[in-house]
Amino acid sequence: MDAALGLAGRGVGRTAPNPNVGCVLVREGRVVGRGWTQAGGRPHAEAMALAQAGDAARGATAYVTLEPCAHVSPRGPACTDLLIAAGIARIVAAMGDPDPRTDGLGFARARAAGIAVTTGVREAAARAMIAGFLTRRAQGRPFVTLKLATSLDGRIARPDGESRWITGPQARAHAHLARSRHEAILVGRGTLETDAPRLDVRLPGLEDRAPRRILLSRSPEPGWETIASPHAIADLTGIDRLMVEGGARTASAFLATDLVDQLLLYRAPILIGEGHPALHAIGLTALAQAHGRWRLADSRMLGSDRMEVYERN
Repeated sequence: MDAALGLAGRGVGRTAPNPNVGCVLVREGRVVGRGWTQAGGRPHAEAMALAQAGDAARGATAYVTLEPCAHVSPRGPACTDLLIAAGIARIVAAMGDPDPRTDGLGFARARAAGIAVTTGVREAAARAMIAGFLTRRAQGRPFVTLKLATSLDGRIARPDGESRWITGPQARAHAHLARSRHEAILVGRGTLETDAPRLDVRLPGLEDRAPRRILLSRSPEPGWETIASPHAIADLTGIDRLMVEGGARTASAFLATDLVDQLLLYRAPILIGEGHPALHAIGLTALAQAHGRWRLADSRMLGSDRMEVYERN
């Protein structure tokens, strides 16, 4: 299942509106097929793995990170039917699919065809892997990552606006990798006018993964998709994972409206003193409201900078 989760990770930020799924087919202790959801949502992971395995799929076990789909789409057949037709003997799935067109039907159809089904293997990791899909299903909006790069004293720029570069090259490379795992990036009008950001992915081999560029502004801007308020992210089609990159007013607006699911923080070992703070008011009326909100999910050094990821409790 860990191998299947690794394959699913290849599709993060690339498969909306479909979930990014991984599949590994094993027969007699040997991997005979691997697959992951391709860009745009098709082919599905199971279809890719079955095509690779061919006749070797008969009698194999399919390890999948999500319940195989049970509905036929104009874009392709139901994966449950493909697994049955291929002669799969067992399905091991991390979790069920909340899509009402499948939700338990895939497992039921497989069992009715004589396939042994095991569920709940590495479910927490699988849920984290498709957080964008699940957030869209449950809340009708994309999963939102707020990215901030600050000094030790919480500044994102000097008083004159100079901000390049607070963090070092390793942290900036990691931020570009994070960009490649989101369908879109959002900035505010102030960042657009001050930095004229490209918001592309400048990593060898990942240049084609540049996300869509969204501007938070009441005035349209040529070459940008524009929304007037944070809540309008719900209307962005084909986007299940959104990164908010700044600046302070925009970051604060998303926090104040309770629309941030993940914090991606880069802290450089520098002090700036007087300068631009990372955040403005975020709607707190008492200090107690700030506690218990976030849990540390990851922390590591990137060169001399500290990267931390916090998830909502």
